[in-house]
Amino acid sequence: MKRVLSIVLAAGLVLAVAVVIVLDRTGDPRPRVVRGVIGSEKQGFFDDPAVRAAFERHGLRVQVDPAGSRQIATSVDLGGYDFAFPGSSPAADKIQSSRGITARHAPFSTPMAIATFEPIAEILRAEGVAARTPQGTWTFDVERYLALVRRGARWDGLKNGSRYPVRKNVLVSTTDPRQSNSAAMYLAVTSFVANGHAVVRDQGAQDEVMPLVERLFQDQGYTDSTSEGPFERYLVGGMGQVPMAWIYEAQFVDRAVRGQIRPGMTLMYPVPTVISRHSLVPLSPDGDRVGRLLTTDPELQRLAARHGFRTTDPARFAQLAARHRVPVVTDLINVVDPPSYDVLESMLRRVEQGYGR
Repeated sequence: MKRVLSIVLAAGLVLAVAVVIVLDRTGDPRPRVVRGVIGSEKQGFFDDPAVRAAFERHGLRVQVDPAGSRQIATSVDLGGYDFAFPGSSPAADKIQSSRGITARHAPFSTPMAIATFEPIAEILRAEGVAARTPQGTWTFDVERYLALVRRGARWDGLKNGSRYPVRKNVLVSTTDPRQSNSAAMYLAVTSFVANGHAVVRDQGAQDEVMPLVERLFQDQGYTDSTSEGPFERYLVGGMGQVPMAWIYEAQFVDRAVRGQIRPGMTLMYPVPTVISRHSLVPLSPDGDRVGRLLTTDPELQRLAARHGFRTTDPARFAQLAARHRVPVVTDLINVVDPPSYDVLESMLRRVEQGYGR
């Protein structure tokens, strides 16, 4: 009996020592739950089991809710969250100023681009709007596109319109500017070009450009609240439903890596374009830790590149795109800054009022 008891006690001691060692190495074995609200374009990244595992290795279980970036900055109740992660700097600026927060992390970025199809790009090339570079990528001249919009051009009325004989206006499909950051970035680029290639800064410039800019949104009809909406319709509905979709480049690259981009689908890069800098605003110490890990952890940076984002190491994104044969512009030159948050918000309100009219 004494021998059995000795064996039991020895086994218990070994188990206790093992538990102490594990706790000493990892701390509390139960991951801390950290909640964030994110732009919908990052949902796939945070849902990736490999991303979840990477966070859990650091003792964190990250749970996220998607929302339009403008909603995150203006109407989402942030009280129950540890971090806010919209898709642009102006939205992050608003969150910081309204809550008196100075900390901020920018772990990755992505330029805005237009998902389209080779026949559409060829039609636009005949109009001087699109051009193919020697590297095989497409550019999209925003100024010449706005000229088509001003004259109310329809697809079947263009020079090579017989290749797409559809009697509807030549328009880029966007999200709802009242809710989504990607539409706000579209407004930033088009207002810049309409303002003589200058950032809109005052009321006079707004009065000049808004009649045209409002048409770009209101003539579309129904628009989705998040960037996944028009991109999904582009992927599923094809050219007949969405000939051109304003998206984050990362969305296209992510699907290409997963083998979901069909032959004939391609990207056009607006000239000029705007870069969406995904900025995480920490609302708690745990949220700050998430931001630091996203920026500095090599595995999380690698996974972000795999989901199409441009990380702090440009070579990582370029290598991924080359490996999966995704034609991307690695060095973007003609990039504009969005207007200040207040000016951008003022223009968005005018677009919103236009829907009411």
